[in-house]
Amino acid sequence: MDNKFPGKDISDEDLKTKFPLVAKKNKNHKSKFKISGVEFGGKTIPIFAGPNMVESKKLIFNVAENIKKNNCHFLRGGAFKPLTFPYRSKSYNETRERGIEWLGEVKIKYKIPIITEVMEEKFIPLVSEVADILQIGSRNMQNYPFLSQCAKTQKPIMLKRHYGSSLRDWLGAAEYILKEGNKKVILCERGVVAPHTHRITSRFLLDLQVVPAAKEMTHLPIIVDPSHATFWRPWVKPMALSAIAAGADGIMIEVHPNPKKALVDPLQPIDFKELKKLMPLMNKVAKVTWNKKLY
Repeated sequence: MDNKFPGKDISDEDLKTKFPLVAKKNKNHKSKFKISGVEFGGKTIPIFAGPNMVESKKLIFNVAENIKKNNCHFLRGGAFKPLTFPYRSKSYNETRERGIEWLGEVKIKYKIPIITEVMEEKFIPLVSEVADILQIGSRNMQNYPFLSQCAKTQKPIMLKRHYGSSLRDWLGAAEYILKEGNKKVILCERGVVAPHTHRITSRFLLDLQVVPAAKEMTHLPIIVDPSHATFWRPWVKPMALSAIAAGADGIMIEVHPNPKKALVDPLQPIDFKELKKLMPLMNKVAKVTWNKKLY
């Protein structure tokens, strides 16, 4: 294929010359690795759960205790939290360095690994001290110098797909990380922009088709985030179950003790009771469809 006319779809030339490290070597090629004792790409489907933002020390300790009881594998929560617009409400409280400190404390107390977003190069060392996985948000997906700097830490990285990017763009971004010798890379689908989203409050559509599509091209694990994609609490359960049925290697779910009072995106988190009901259902779907398990 003539590279003078690159498309959004992936060509054989792309697999050989654009992202050879990300591409499968053969149809059975699949990366398997462990992060903090949790297996990726194997028989376990890891669950990442927690609030959108580390609002307070009390909240993050409460969430950690409850998600651990419900067999979740990683605590998620943003201390550094990007917003679409620069203006903050009075209730919004980005905890930043304090939030990272609280994540470190809760990690020790509840012996639960942490995934949290790093947004700026200057904070990479600080976040890396606590995080077991560095999350690179969708808005930074194509910030290539930043990707390379994060990769050089050799910390495991979750790369969220930008809501306007093709699978080709996404895999190209992942190549920047693998090129630095960092092999523990997880891809995360979190919804794409579409003309219609079925609700006036929703911004994205969950692209479940990208899961089997990506698995044809890459050996990297694919995680799905139904919370950010749907932006609507009642849809999280069916989309989480559907994601596992589609072949997702893990699920990221937003969980808050009182979702309606969440300081960021209160329409999408589920509470502890909903999580308790959802975990065994996801486990059943995993067993029936793929002979895998959550716990």
